[in-house]
Amino acid sequence: MLPATFTPELPRALQLMLARDGAPAEGVAELPRRGFLKLAVASGFALGLAPLAAQAQGAGGPDLALKPTQQPGAFVAIATDGTVTVTVNRLEFGQGVQTALPMVLAEELDADWSRVRSQLGSNDPAYADPLAGMHLTGGSTAIKNSFTQYRELGARTRAMLVGAAAARWKADPATLRTEAGHVVGPGGRRASYGELAEAAMQQPVPERVALKDPKRFKLIGQPTTRLDARAKSSGRQDFGIDVRRPGQLTAVIARPPVFGARLRSVDDGAARAVKGVKAVLRVPLDRGAEGVAVVAEGYWPAKLGRDALKIDWASDAVDKVDSERQLAQYRELAGRPGATHFDADMAPLATAPKRIEAEFVFPYLAHAPMEPLNCTVELAEGGATLWVGTQMPGLDGMAAARALGLKPEQVRVNVQAAGGGFGRRGVPSSEYVVEACQIARAAREAGVRAPVRTVWSREDDIKGGYYRPMHLHRARIGFDERGRVLAWDHVIVGQSIIAGSPFEPFMVKNGVDQTAVEGMRAPYPVPMRLTVHHPKVNVPVLWWRSVGSTHTAFVMETLIDQIARETNQDPVAYRLAMFGDQHPRHRDALKLAVDKSGYGRRRLAEGRAWGVAVHESFDSVVAYVVEASVKDGEPVLHQVTAGVHCNLVVNPRTVEAQVQGAALMGLGMCLPGAAITLKDGVVEQGNFGDYRVARITEMPKVAVHTVPSADPPTGMGEPGLPPLAPAWANALARITGKPLRDLPFKLA
Repeated sequence: MLPATFTPELPRALQLMLARDGAPAEGVAELPRRGFLKLAVASGFALGLAPLAAQAQGAGGPDLALKPTQQPGAFVAIATDGTVTVTVNRLEFGQGVQTALPMVLAEELDADWSRVRSQLGSNDPAYADPLAGMHLTGGSTAIKNSFTQYRELGARTRAMLVGAAAARWKADPATLRTEAGHVVGPGGRRASYGELAEAAMQQPVPERVALKDPKRFKLIGQPTTRLDARAKSSGRQDFGIDVRRPGQLTAVIARPPVFGARLRSVDDGAARAVKGVKAVLRVPLDRGAEGVAVVAEGYWPAKLGRDALKIDWASDAVDKVDSERQLAQYRELAGRPGATHFDADMAPLATAPKRIEAEFVFPYLAHAPMEPLNCTVELAEGGATLWVGTQMPGLDGMAAARALGLKPEQVRVNVQAAGGGFGRRGVPSSEYVVEACQIARAAREAGVRAPVRTVWSREDDIKGGYYRPMHLHRARIGFDERGRVLAWDHVIVGQSIIAGSPFEPFMVKNGVDQTAVEGMRAPYPVPMRLTVHHPKVNVPVLWWRSVGSTHTAFVMETLIDQIARETNQDPVAYRLAMFGDQHPRHRDALKLAVDKSGYGRRRLAEGRAWGVAVHESFDSVVAYVVEASVKDGEPVLHQVTAGVHCNLVVNPRTVEAQVQGAALMGLGMCLPGAAITLKDGVVEQGNFGDYRVARITEMPKVAVHTVPSADPPTGMGEPGLPPLAPAWANALARITGKPLRDLPFKLA
């Protein structure tokens, strides 16, 4: 996922990129406000997915008050039978946004929820994040950034329907009301939204609308079954990998074993002889590498063709990373001065009554979504269409245009539902999309005129890079008998995710990648000196669900817990005292988890211990109270109680599912084998047989409780992950008497 520090401004680097390509910046094109964008459709009140190309209706000239992101016509289609289809401006990859945002819009629309449907959008400017100014699914921003947007879209649509009814009945709009997909007038007159749709399309789009008092919400806040639940649970949901176009071919790529390696020679005779293989193509890959693409009439012949290739790789010119040497280098760097992020006085360390010195090591992690990466490209005269589950369709569309030699407006990206992603489908370099475009272009030049779907295998996915970076933390802490921290000297060593990306100009400050330090210090008022090293390593890295908090939360919460233990204080009471009156959301989340878990009141079974952690990421706070034990030398997590503060909850079922899923993913970080390692530049893991992910048999009982709030919602896709590992580690430390410093856990 994207970092919590993501700015709502369009990055200057992206503006320059757009200017270079001769295209307007994403999200800045605007449309006349007095009128829906028109598209002739048989079903009534609807709009297509190309609002910039549509004809704006109404008088008043070029009034630019409403942006494309505010125009209902791009988001709402009402059929004559009353079915309401809501277009979602995000990628749906398990987080439930394809239900939650339609709930928000339907609330203000007063729609009949049983008749609401949803669909995903495209790289059209209307579907840019209204605050970020670019197409984006990440940083747990979907509900947070589009909550007001979708409320207003629903309210504008409702106002136009009321206007249409008022015109039909020659009534004062103020005398009309709406309910369950109908406009209701004096004397019991009723008209369905389906009846009014075509006339409503002629109404002016109101610039300003009054929104409901939250006390009147009927949908928002109610546990609601997801709109895609039936399709996904029955196996009927289509994902990007399921796209089928007439005459479509499938491509797989032989990738170099060492990142950045190139081709010395290729013998493709046996590959071309495989039945169904249509082309074998030498193609450029990410980061200056080269590969060989085999294009065939399906995945299996393409794979067999790839297996038959005889390739001599040239890797002499690239670094060959070795995990053991890399750790030694990181340790050496940790002893040197680095870029400064916090700079408190460290003199009290020398005289502190109590001290802790600790080193933490976190490995590379693969995203390993259930659906491997894929992208389907169809070339036509004067343009191209892509089908892909992407977190950044705007960026990917521009990157595709450059790879195909087209203008950005000639490329359409149809966003497809994705089977997970955890950040891997939001790559600033658009690497897997560009590769698919390079293959489609090369195939066309080789005389193969067909849509091409490029598919990654599981081994491609695990070995293919863009991992959560490896990190080393080193801490020296001085404190007194009461647990008052006198000085905290901290060093982080790890690759920068942001360096070299379009986000670098505003997310790397004073030499520090802000994603690497998010989650450090706060909410604890400790005097900290924090310095950072960002070594350059020949391993591609990327954000991974909850980004920097995947490692900073573990460090902070286990060290805070250790201070409490060494000063004989209850870990909950110690944290509450540290919060003071400055962090009410942390306090409320922690107290809720404690209360619901029975912590301190309920006797645990023999051999079990409590563990506690609380962490804020992406503006939401999650506290965990867990029960754990050690069985046959292996850690066991029995029960998890979550206290969540994400402000107003749109769909409680979505929040529950996100916390449960994030907790399991956080648990997976702790299991032996949950690490990517390299030897002589080659990734040693290749599939789930040697790269461990959590399985259903390891899933503990997870109870999720939310703090009531009427404040605007914050994100929940990622915040459930960071505090799980430290809460579990803290329980294990109480059992074994030894603090855990590494992920995955090492109990011996």
